[in-house]
Amino acid sequence: MPRLPWEQVPAGLRAAAEERLGGAVTAARTQPGGYSPGAAARLELDTGRRAFAKAVGPELNPDSPGIYRAEARIAAALPAAAWAPEFLGVIDAGGWVLLLFEDIDGAPPAVPWRPPELARVLAAIADLASALTPAPLAAPSIADRHGASFTGWRQLAAEARTGTGAAGQSDLDPWARAHLPELAGLEAGWARAADGASLIHADLRSDNILLAAGRVVFVDWPWACRAAPWFDLVAMLPSITLEGGPPPGEILAAHPVTRGADPEAVTAVVAALAGYFIHRSRLPGPPGLPTVRAFQAAQGEVALDWLRARTGWR
Repeated sequence: MPRLPWEQVPAGLRAAAEERLGGAVTAARTQPGGYSPGAAARLELDTGRRAFAKAVGPELNPDSPGIYRAEARIAAALPAAAWAPEFLGVIDAGGWVLLLFEDIDGAPPAVPWRPPELARVLAAIADLASALTPAPLAAPSIADRHGASFTGWRQLAAEARTGTGAAGQSDLDPWARAHLPELAGLEAGWARAADGASLIHADLRSDNILLAAGRVVFVDWPWACRAAPWFDLVAMLPSITLEGGPPPGEILAAHPVTRGADPEAVTAVVAALAGYFIHRSRLPGPPGLPTVRAFQAAQGEVALDWLRARTGWR
């Protein structure tokens, strides 16, 4: 989606960023990708220093400044480690929020996925789960953080019972429509199934990952919370398949982070993910985010196929 150029960030924020970084910006290279309407730029300063800046205001999307404030709190508390960029500070003024990070000399994984890059990322997810178990900082549980989000099947089932819902359900997958009560029941157990003591990213996708020399870096941590160590992998698998990677079940079966995981717990989380993507994809698009509903719909199709296979329901 189009990014706001650095030059269009309010002048006061840009001046404050230069003061924080100790030099004048001589070049700003906008970074593509992602699902935020704000600015995302690699900055070069007259001192030779580099930094990464992201900024957003309520004019672009009313919810995004709050998300950036949450990210600032998490980023400031994360332990220093190779798997996260160094946090350089936050500037919050006039409703706008600007975050400054270490500029990582790297790039997102190629899409479609290349097997060697996917192998690096999957290994890094295992290392991340190990490093963040138990959680090294205070964070909400996944139920507290995302409990209101993973109710898609229950909302669709309620709409079917009452005949409400703006779009109707004639376009809903026939298997899903036939199993709505069962899907709603399965989804209802997702929070208990996902509970755990690990700190998770909770929004892993290819656009939140940078491959650098000798390190895989996970960026954008506003949704971090405590959950089972396998949650990040399971939640990311539909996007991996959608972007040219193997089927979810193939990766899941071979990945060390899911060894010992209760299969029924994983299925409940897959149900919650599928319901989230499918229900959200049917809502009006949020302001400033024109591509997010299509991406959710595509992930929902992958997650639903995976769920159908895991349940064995006919």
